[in-house]
Amino acid sequence: MPGAGKSAIGRRLAARLGLPFQDADTEIENAAGLTVAEIFARYGEAHFRDGERRVIGRIVAGPPVVLATGGGAFVDPRTRAALREAGALTVWLRASIPVLKRRIVGRSNRPLFIGRDPEEVLQSLMAARTHCYAEADIALECGDDPPEVTTARLERAIAGWARPSRLTVALSERSYEVVVGTGLLPRAGGW
Repeated sequence: MPGAGKSAIGRRLAARLGLPFQDADTEIENAAGLTVAEIFARYGEAHFRDGERRVIGRIVAGPPVVLATGGGAFVDPRTRAALREAGALTVWLRASIPVLKRRIVGRSNRPLFIGRDPEEVLQSLMAARTHCYAEADIALECGDDPPEVTTARLERAIAGWARPSRLTVALSERSYEVVVGTGLLPRAGGW
């Protein structure tokens, strides 16, 4: 979600892991020669998302990095698939609407909020995106803790993470998949 701390936590995590940090929005702006707000204004969100998907695909096809994607990137099923196919470990930084609102109010670089009530936009985005975010490998609560505390918690979560096992149960008339791992229940709706 906008304001969750993707860039702030991502930069700190990259430094702790000794990896380069990349921000998808910055890479999109560099490729287009326009700001995200200008792309939205001139060409619309669909055009922006298409470029975003291509830029993220290029980044994850390269050497390992810590990548902060925009809040809407993970909603696109093709972007989620590209991340999965690249073997990327995905993280959902979960924060409450009051926390997100405090972090985004007064920023002019967020095109989805221009001329709109931030709380209404956040509630709408949360309702529309949560089921997609639930597909992330790690879901980490990030409230009002300082970024260093959240980054340390994320680093521990990554160190303790193991990809869930997927087992197919074949029956005579049909089959279904069983997913085995830790911390899966809160994200079950995403699957």
